[in-house]
Amino acid sequence: MNEKHLEEIINGCKKGKRRSQEMLYREYSGKMYAVCLYYAGNKSEAEDFLHNGFIKVFKYIKQYRKEGAFVSWMRKIFMHTALEKYKQKQLLIQSEDENSKAHQATIEEDILSRIAAEDLIRIIQQLSPAYRMVFNLFAVEGYSHKEISEILGISEGTSKSNLSRARNILQAQVKTHFELSRSRL
Repeated sequence: MNEKHLEEIINGCKKGKRRSQEMLYREYSGKMYAVCLYYAGNKSEAEDFLHNGFIKVFKYIKQYRKEGAFVSWMRKIFMHTALEKYKQKQLLIQSEDENSKAHQATIEEDILSRIAAEDLIRIIQQLSPAYRMVFNLFAVEGYSHKEISEILGISEGTSKSNLSRARNILQAQVKTHFELSRSRL
């Protein structure tokens, strides 16, 4: 979509025009659904995040001031929509050991290159909500532990600990998935 067409759609959405909202939804729903899948526990929950995220986009689109890419502005809304759900339910687990150092687990490159994106998303969705949130904010969104601690209201140590545990779980799950798929050959 070219810049001028996008601007027309955004202006239409700011005026509450249903046709413009529909066009915006059609253009970005796939990309935003992918964002929602990273934070959701399953596809149904991702669909809820998508629905609620677009409601917020349409509600707050008048606040978009063209400071940065529109898709980035939207992505943050969807990310925060998912995070709000977990904050409300108080699903974020505080680490008992605030001072534990994150153990940097690396997944072998050849295993990752052989695993399908859908399988990887499904494995990430199996993480506990606290681990999934920290993992996605750090590994997918690129936030620092300090930023994550501010977003989630946890300490930096808890963020590091949750990331370390998430990585260990993911490493084990990816290895198991790889071994199962290999044994089927």
